[in-house]
Amino acid sequence: MSTNNLLSRISIDPNICFGKPCIRGHRIWVSLILDYLASGTTIEEILEAYPSIEREDVLACIAYGTEMARDVFVEIPLTEKK
Repeated sequence: MSTNNLLSRISIDPNICFGKPCIRGHRIWVSLILDYLASGTTIEEILEAYPSIEREDVLACIAYGTEMARDVFVEIPLTEKK
């Protein structure tokens, strides 16, 4: 899966989680998943703890963090609550 496809799994909505980047369709912060990974939690353990997300969602969080570490602005369109 390409980086752009992975990044499409991330959303930023000012009305959800204070506008923090989240896994699309969930209120799970990208930073939370990255914190888990940094502390040694495996992808499999994260998926067990959050059964509503998929492996690609975790990879999307990694891809987002990678882009942010490059000092590259990652354009994630804002979504409005309907």
